[in-house]
This record gives sequence, structure tokens and C-alpha cells, in this order.
Amino acid sequence: MKIIFAGTPSFAAILLQTLLQSSHQVVAVYTQADKPAGRGLKLTLSPVKELALAHHLPISQPPSLQDPKEQTILAKWNADIMVVAAYGMLLPEAVLHIPRLGCINIHSSLLPRWRGAAPIQHAILAGDKITGVSIMQMEQGLDTGPVLLQQIYTLREDETSQSLHDQLAELGAAALIETLDRLNKNQITPIPQDNQLATYANKITKEEARLDWTQKAIELERKVRAFNPAPVAFTNWQQQPLRIWQAKAISMNYHHSPGTIVSASHHGMDIATSEGVLRLLRIQLPGGKIITISDFYNAKHDQLIVGQHLA
Repeated sequence: MKIIFAGTPSFAAILLQTLLQSSHQVVAVYTQADKPAGRGLKLTLSPVKELALAHHLPISQPPSLQDPKEQTILAKWNADIMVVAAYGMLLPEAVLHIPRLGCINIHSSLLPRWRGAAPIQHAILAGDKITGVSIMQMEQGLDTGPVLLQQIYTLREDETSQSLHDQLAELGAAALIETLDRLNKNQITPIPQDNQLATYANKITKEEARLDWTQKAIELERKVRAFNPAPVAFTNWQQQPLRIWQAKAISMNYHHSPGTIVSASHHGMDIATSEGVLRLLRIQLPGGKIITISDFYNAKHDQLIVGQHLA
């Protein structure tokens, strides 16, 4: 089939790469505009644009697809279907009906659970045992369209947002090709979502990454894993932010108030919570590298005082 692909980040680039290796033809690529990044604010290409350039594909970066002129340009590709993956731009109703088979989206959850912008993080935060990918027919609602195909993934106990992202990108790529092949043969029956079962994954804010020590240790561990690699869980130690990249909930209780250092050694720094302790394993100070707690202890052991409080 002739495909228009719309996507921006690395998740979408993995899907595009798989499409390029398939029997289907990518006739055009849509991605967000180049954006300034880094200390020098140099314009940076999206991963999807970099891949499209490497394969000499036509690229379009319109500020909006609301413009009828942009819709006319899109229609001239005479595509069978438009594949959308983390494009970062809303598609107006008119665009959804331009390709012969409409537009489909790859979403990183088992819809209708975790509709919205941050399904990967919310699956980890909620302690979900399974998640997966959904290929859905797009409509005007937020991730409300009928499901064409789903694939299930079982989360590991140490799953982070980065590792789950990578797993679901690979799973989604395979599911996408299967969906396209079956659509081409008219072998898929769309299944409407049950709106009563819907949950929503709102975009994560930086302030949500601040650890609240009055929560349970297991809830805080999930936060650490869900916010790795961004925005990264943090607390305050000696009036400076301490970023926590890896931690483990330990089922033991101390008679200390939540947020208190109850022990510190080469093996970890244990912080009291409302239930259990959170053992910090990899941390980062402002301007520093990510280091193990063993290295942190070697450098700061005289400042890691039992009874000291983290804010």
C-alpha cells in the first residue's frame, strides 16, 4: 500500500524504519518542525526527519494541517492510508478522510486503558502487570477510535519508561505491519472501545517527579522507574536537588518519620517512607554525572547522617 507516515520522536522512527523494510511504499513523511535544542539552541532535526533524509523521502513540516492548502498537498500523494505515531499535532476531521483507508495510530497501551499523552509512564506508576500496543482507526476523539489490533506485553519488575518504550516500539512495529497486511486483504474487523473502561494518561509535569516521602516505598520506586529517563525523580538533600535514577522498595520499617535517612552504606541509602524504605542505588547531583550510591558514599559518607531529613 501507498503510505503517508506522520511521526516525530525515536518511537516513531523505529516504526518508520520497519515500514521501509516492508512491502509497503512510504510516499511522504510528515514530522514536526526543527526545534532549537542544547546550550547553543541549535536547530535539531527530529529522529523521523533524520531517517527520512537518509532514505531520500519527501518530507513535509507544516505548522498545521488545518490549512486547506496543506490538505490539498496531502491529498495529492494519493495514499491508501496515513500512519500516525507520536506526531505531536492534531489531525483535523478533513485529513482523517483523505487517504482511501483513513488514518491509523499506534498507541502505547491496551486501549481504552491509558488514553492520552503519557501511557508508558502511567502504566508503570499504576503498577500494571501488563500493557501493550494498540493500532486504532483514528477519529476526532482523543484515542477513542475503534481498535484494529492489539499486542500484549508483560512488564518486568525493574521496567523503566525507557526500557518499556523500547519494547513497545518493537512490538508496535510488528503489529503495524500485520495490521497493514490484513487491511490490504480486508481481513480486519474494527472493535469499538468501551468508553466506560477508559482511563487517562495525562502529560507528566516536572513537579510530579518530586518524591513525596509520605507515600509508600513501592509507590516511590514506581515513580523512579516511570520518570527514567525524564523528567527524573528527585528530592532535596542539603538544600540542593538530588536526582534519583534507580531505587528499590524494601519491606522493612523503621521508627523514623518519612524522608529520614535510616542507613547509608556502599550498598544503598535507605530512606523512610510511610510503608517500607526506599533504597537509593543511582543518583545525580546538580552539574554532576549519574553515579552509583557506592561512589556517592565514598565521596560524601561523612555528610550522610542517619536521622538527616530529605525534603
